[in-house]
Amino acid sequence: MLGARFAKKPLHIKIPITIAGMSFGALSAQAKEALGRGASTAGTSTTTGDGGMTQEEREHSQLLVYQILPSRYGVNPDDLRKADAIEVVVGQGAKPGGGGMLLGQKISDRVADMRTLPAGIDQRSACRHPDWTGPDDLQIKIEELREITDWQKPIFVKVGASRPYYDIALAVKAGADVVVLDGMQGGTAATQEVFIENVGIPTLAAIRPAVHALQDLGMHRKVQLIVSGGIRNGADVAKALALGADAVSIGTAALVALGDNSPHWEEEYRKLGTTAGAYDDWHEGRDPAGITTQDPELALRLDPIKAGRHLANYLAVLTLETQTIARACGKSHVHNLEPEDLVALTVEAAAMAQVPIAGTNWIPGHPGFRWTQKG
Repeated sequence: MLGARFAKKPLHIKIPITIAGMSFGALSAQAKEALGRGASTAGTSTTTGDGGMTQEEREHSQLLVYQILPSRYGVNPDDLRKADAIEVVVGQGAKPGGGGMLLGQKISDRVADMRTLPAGIDQRSACRHPDWTGPDDLQIKIEELREITDWQKPIFVKVGASRPYYDIALAVKAGADVVVLDGMQGGTAATQEVFIENVGIPTLAAIRPAVHALQDLGMHRKVQLIVSGGIRNGADVAKALALGADAVSIGTAALVALGDNSPHWEEEYRKLGTTAGAYDDWHEGRDPAGITTQDPELALRLDPIKAGRHLANYLAVLTLETQTIARACGKSHVHNLEPEDLVALTVEAAAMAQVPIAGTNWIPGHPGFRWTQKG
């Protein structure tokens, strides 16, 4: 259950895996519909991303989280009330502290209308909310959103991993029902490579400080922690849960799971300088699979019903893998996983996750934890 701290209608999801925010504009309408279909089949939520809510996404998403980003594109009270939860985005893991870019070739007439922009012109998203100067303003915004939605909807706050202890603490004190922590392995095509590769901190390094912040405030498990950024398989999910997260969120992996970036389109992929299955045509809008494009002919190649089934199958496998690992640790439920179930194979992993090096009880940087022959 996500968001029971203040909301009258928290989200009940069947698996500890949600779909992260990816905008209509970055993705085709067919891809957004497919994400909704797949998530609904699996019993979990999907998220709008920047740019507003599409009819297809709302219709086919059993649980839909509505994002509010600094751009405020497409934000309106009617759609806020239609959503099942609201996610206020302070930062994104691949570009914490940075804005975004959607190239003009992806600003179709429909995207332009939803964002009140001229068609075909590059769109730049702001790096900060225009009416905030600090956490007090975040609290005011959260209270405003609660009033608009009659205190029905859970309010999520999403932060990019940079100062996770303080950022999570501030989000909780501002009144968040759920906090979303996005590590630097999170994907985006909306910023420059130097930012993606060098700014932010890894997901693994961010989880324990975030959990410690919740514990110090007496809010661990009361305010749910969702972790995202580089989650690919059930082992990733299990590790995040063992370190203290309540759920995870996936973005890039979900797009890959939609499928159809197959060898059938190899010739077209080669013209783009890539190969089928690599899935790296994010920003140019010429995705032969019809997922990350606004070209109507390319978008029609994606069958949202078939792609939704692909995603549902992938989510089922992630869940089964997570359950298998929990059973191997002697646990009857995935949420019974705990740090004591983990050991690290490198000094770096041990220091970041704050678990012992395998074969020892030594946690790097922790005084009082020393290896002994008995230990």
